[in-house]
Amino acid sequence: MEKKKSLKTFFKIMGIILVAIVIGLLTYLGDYYHADTVAHEALISDNLVTVEEQGNLTIFSPADKEIDQGFVFYPGGKVEAIAYAPLMRSLAQEGFTTVIVGMPFNLAVFNADGANEAMEALPEITTWFIGGHSLGGAMASDYVAGNPEKLAGLVLMGAYPNTTLAQTDITVLSLYGSEDGVLNREAFEQAKEKMPTDVSYQEITGGNHGNFGNYGEQEGDGIALISAPEQQAITVEKIKDIMGGKIDETGK
Repeated sequence: MEKKKSLKTFFKIMGIILVAIVIGLLTYLGDYYHADTVAHEALISDNLVTVEEQGNLTIFSPADKEIDQGFVFYPGGKVEAIAYAPLMRSLAQEGFTTVIVGMPFNLAVFNADGANEAMEALPEITTWFIGGHSLGGAMASDYVAGNPEKLAGLVLMGAYPNTTLAQTDITVLSLYGSEDGVLNREAFEQAKEKMPTDVSYQEITGGNHGNFGNYGEQEGDGIALISAPEQQAITVEKIKDIMGGKIDETGK
């Protein structure tokens, strides 16, 4: 009798613990940074850029142009994907098709191969670059490590690779803000050993971690000395340089 009572108590306690874990997990996953008004406005098509939603993808295409170069983007962890719409729209205005990959629970670890969706949706794109912010950058680097033949380059924004890319001949651009309070600087330095030969590090003076996107202040981040539009404009110019240079080199 006592044994049955003990088992009943045990299962009751375990049930309470399980419910608490589930509630805690759902609370964690449901707490994320939301895109601001500027980001939502960047989703409206005009005579310069056409914006289209295709399932998990948000596609920004230069209007009235045939484009064969594309940039696929992985959002930062716990950040609403469309928070990066202004950045991707600005790059599209420079003549490149850009694609934001939506992530389950706003975490790129659950869709590290999401670039495949973009490539399948846009078979007309013959030269692909990939990039990502923070956790999204780490997952983008994992994708590169497993699929180097599919890509011409990788752009990391406030991020560093998990997996070594030293064996690849991929071109890497690493962008980070001087005021970034989120980026783990020690891990960032150690990760330089994982980079391929063709890598460029570009510090954005006055930039921070969160201003690569449009989702407000991020906990633990430094105070930016330049605005989000200024940081994103610099980012677009740096990406444009690497994409244009790589395309010229390959003849694509």
